[in-house]
Amino acid sequence: MHDTPFPVYETGRFQYNDEGPTDSPLPPIMLLHGMLGDLSNWVDTVRTLSEAGYRVLAPIIPVYDFPISDTGVPRLTKHVRDFVDAMEFDTTIPVGNSLGGHIALLYALHYPDLVDALVLSGSSGIYETTMGSTFFKRQDREFIRERTEMTFYDPKHATEELVDEMFEIVNDRPRALRLLKIARSADEETVTERLSTLDVPTLLIWGQDDIVTPPDVAQEFQERMPNARLHFIDECGHAPMIEHPDTFNALTLDFLSELAEAAPVTSPSGT
Repeated sequence: MHDTPFPVYETGRFQYNDEGPTDSPLPPIMLLHGMLGDLSNWVDTVRTLSEAGYRVLAPIIPVYDFPISDTGVPRLTKHVRDFVDAMEFDTTIPVGNSLGGHIALLYALHYPDLVDALVLSGSSGIYETTMGSTFFKRQDREFIRERTEMTFYDPKHATEELVDEMFEIVNDRPRALRLLKIARSADEETVTERLSTLDVPTLLIWGQDDIVTPPDVAQEFQERMPNARLHFIDECGHAPMIEHPDTFNALTLDFLSELAEAAPVTSPSGT
């Protein structure tokens, strides 16, 4: 995992960042990273939102930790539910990127009373241009570099460190098999026909140049979800919080401010 400037806390089997005041004006903000992501993806968001007075948690999504037979989006969704239970939160506001968005959607569908709002970015769940099974088989480093660069509009974000990490992962058979299982699970666990039942306030922040979950995916989310708004970010790929953190965070803060104004009195949401 890449370095994060924030402490990584442990509660039971859960590891997470936890920043900001416990008397936040809203329920805790829960940041969910993608399949090949980690806590470093959220550094700017954790800092900005916590400094603005919100409690922000970013749990590690344990994509490699479960038996292969139990690996998939439903199991990771249950992990997030167990995390919320362990933290004793009444409700949260999930913010998910890529697979993290898919987990947030399934979580909201399964536990609607536990979700106050959603922020989705490059979310799977309708369809995505998957990396394909070839990505998870032993490949040369240049192939891995090209696929890693696909995540971003500006390939500078596909650093040597990140390419090395991806190369190491896909050449580790147990991890590669789990990634492939999760990718297939994401294809199977579509939420398209159920989105009309998700009426929580939802902010969609999408890269205009996302080729993993292209702009038409974002538009379909907006059309199918009764209470969703959509913002595109120019010159931005699949991970807006990494490529354009200032814009991503500003949009999220505006959204949270509206929620706080609409619900000035909230019950305690955790300890």
